[in-house]
Amino acid sequence: MFALCQHGYESFLERELGDAGLVVVEKGPGWARAELLADDPVRHALKELAFPQLTLLAPRELRGESVNALAQQLADYFLESLRGERLEAAWPCIFATVPEVVGLGRRASAVEKAFGELLRKKLSRVAKLAVPELPRGAGPVRGLLVFFADFGRVFVAREAWQGGQRRMADDELAPSRSYLKVEEAYIVLGREPRPDETVVDLGAAPGGWSFSAAKRGARVIAVDNGPLKGGAWNNPLIEHRLEDAFRFVPPPGVTYDWLFCDLVEEPHHVMQNIVTPWLANGWCRHFVINLKFGHVDALGLLGELRAAASPFAAHADNCRIRHLYHDREEFTLVGAARPRAS
Repeated sequence: MFALCQHGYESFLERELGDAGLVVVEKGPGWARAELLADDPVRHALKELAFPQLTLLAPRELRGESVNALAQQLADYFLESLRGERLEAAWPCIFATVPEVVGLGRRASAVEKAFGELLRKKLSRVAKLAVPELPRGAGPVRGLLVFFADFGRVFVAREAWQGGQRRMADDELAPSRSYLKVEEAYIVLGREPRPDETVVDLGAAPGGWSFSAAKRGARVIAVDNGPLKGGAWNNPLIEHRLEDAFRFVPPPGVTYDWLFCDLVEEPHHVMQNIVTPWLANGWCRHFVINLKFGHVDALGLLGELRAAASPFAAHADNCRIRHLYHDREEFTLVGAARPRAS
């Protein structure tokens, strides 16, 4: 398998793959190659990993000194893999690389163009169905996925698993960069706030997450002693409470549709004083929670979050832990809180 991650977090990726029972045999900027048997049960655990954004399954390595040589090998590989398969719907055709390698993006674009010309000559109908983007959401992908490790070296696969991470478009009214994180988190969860749903945003200032929910018509209580800015300031759907996020609790009998929490605090402090009471008491139905790992061992924290004693294991369903495209030294957790037994 061939896993892609955010550049700069390769060592975390390697450790997570190792903890999952994989052996990393090579890594580069934004990627790691690991040994994975097709029938290995580890394959089924890929969807639980936090750092891989896209994982190519059973990749083939191709080498070529020129654009045309690489394009021809990719065309041969793709046509061979299509035997017995009929493509009737749009399929993702992805040519990716890491932007940190100067000039590699231009090489990838040139090979992609040459490959497209070869495919149109052989199978024009199939070529017309190709789309240059991944489907939204987390899950399996089938198409053609090409990653350039170097100018003359690519890894290609027909199948992959995606964690749901992707680059999001900014909004000029968004008060902060953190707006991008919650927009991306919706994709990982497969759900977003709806009109008239209720949201509590703990540690809201300057209001990026509150603004995101209000854009969708949700009613937001933004809890923070700091000021709101941009599109969150004076927004009719956002009620700003000048309170300590750790002291805010719902009125008796009230359950909010969403809990948002993005606090620059030690993660165990957040877990103990916010995550556990909110999930254990059934104060929310869905959650997007950000936990910082800059001052703790990231893989150790991952183990705690996945453990049976974790409040996420005890009180939540469909919990997904991701290091998002827009995350820094932090994890984003999304899921649904289990209703509290009456």
